[in-house]
Amino acid sequence: MGRNNSGVLSCQQLKKAIAKKQISSKAPIPDGQVQPASMDLRLGPKAYRLVSSFLPENHEVIEKLYTPDIYGSDLVMYETDISSGGILEKGHVYLIPLIEELNLPKDIRGRANPKSTTGRLDIFARVLTDKNPRFDDIACGYRGKLFLEVMPRSFTIKVKEGLSLVQLRLLNGECALTDSKLKALHRDSRLLYNGDKHLKDEEIRVSKGLFMSVDLSGDANTGIVGYKSKRNSHVVDLTKRDHYNIADFWDPIQRNSKGTLILEPEEFYILSSKEKIRVPPRYAAEMVAYEAGSGELRTHYAGFFDPGFGYGLKGEVKGTKAVLEVRAHDVPFMIADGQTFCKLYFEKMMEVPEKVYGPKIGSSYQYQSITLSKQFKAF
Repeated sequence: MGRNNSGVLSCQQLKKAIAKKQISSKAPIPDGQVQPASMDLRLGPKAYRLVSSFLPENHEVIEKLYTPDIYGSDLVMYETDISSGGILEKGHVYLIPLIEELNLPKDIRGRANPKSTTGRLDIFARVLTDKNPRFDDIACGYRGKLFLEVMPRSFTIKVKEGLSLVQLRLLNGECALTDSKLKALHRDSRLLYNGDKHLKDEEIRVSKGLFMSVDLSGDANTGIVGYKSKRNSHVVDLTKRDHYNIADFWDPIQRNSKGTLILEPEEFYILSSKEKIRVPPRYAAEMVAYEAGSGELRTHYAGFFDPGFGYGLKGEVKGTKAVLEVRAHDVPFMIADGQTFCKLYFEKMMEVPEKVYGPKIGSSYQYQSITLSKQFKAF
């Protein structure tokens, strides 16, 4: 597509890629599957229960599953039909071939990420491609099938064919903004707000992304700062909406006078950012995992933020908080209100998408605060 036309592909460009069979499927791909800067990838009819996770390296994914001389034993424990609905047990690893396949041009690469609902349910989900030593990265010019590794961590889940757990972005060339361009974009478009006031230049921190902090001040009415998943609960059917009582699956966390919270090892928490984010329509953003050098944490399993998130079409929205999916590893870890917690980096779009994130296209989280996944009843 040319060096001067770099950027993330927009929804209209993704639709053109579908028309050219660069993205293909035996089942029709509806318009609703295409988001402003990404597209949903759908589960196929079969799931493989695996002994463990793996990477294909120099082999095809299916070859790795059933070739004993590669790993010494089969990876597959059994196959299960999920075409009309199937159960994925908590703590078990599954591989699900996706419905979509790719036939990318040589200058187009891809990156996958869990959808917001997937991350908020603590479902570990990542995409594999043939002959690739990395998860979620899809090489330039890739031709072949897509596979999804899934491990529910907090809840046993029910899924079915056609359900989407992850999203795909396609990119051309160098898309990420430099620190200087990111600072300039903040001056022009006010990327971060604290309440109804945008942060001044001297109040933001930029280093290969925009740093953000955690909010432990809590909801003004309830005092809730977040939620911790219960260790034992019932199945969550991902096809349901506004269906489950929060108290059956989550323990609310109340603020304390010190503005602190001790994260227990391997427990899963839903928290929110102190700042509110705005993503102008000409840009896409991604939340990156917390760096191990700053503490043994993993934050935000679902990282894509579409153009228009917290912004709207013409800047009418004054930011939206990011929901943080958090897990501490190894040792108890104390966090404090306003502590640096995550980083958001921005990428330019190849062209402005014809639709942006918001209620008009069915987006669920434009005005969220501390919001659980859409399967749970609102207050």
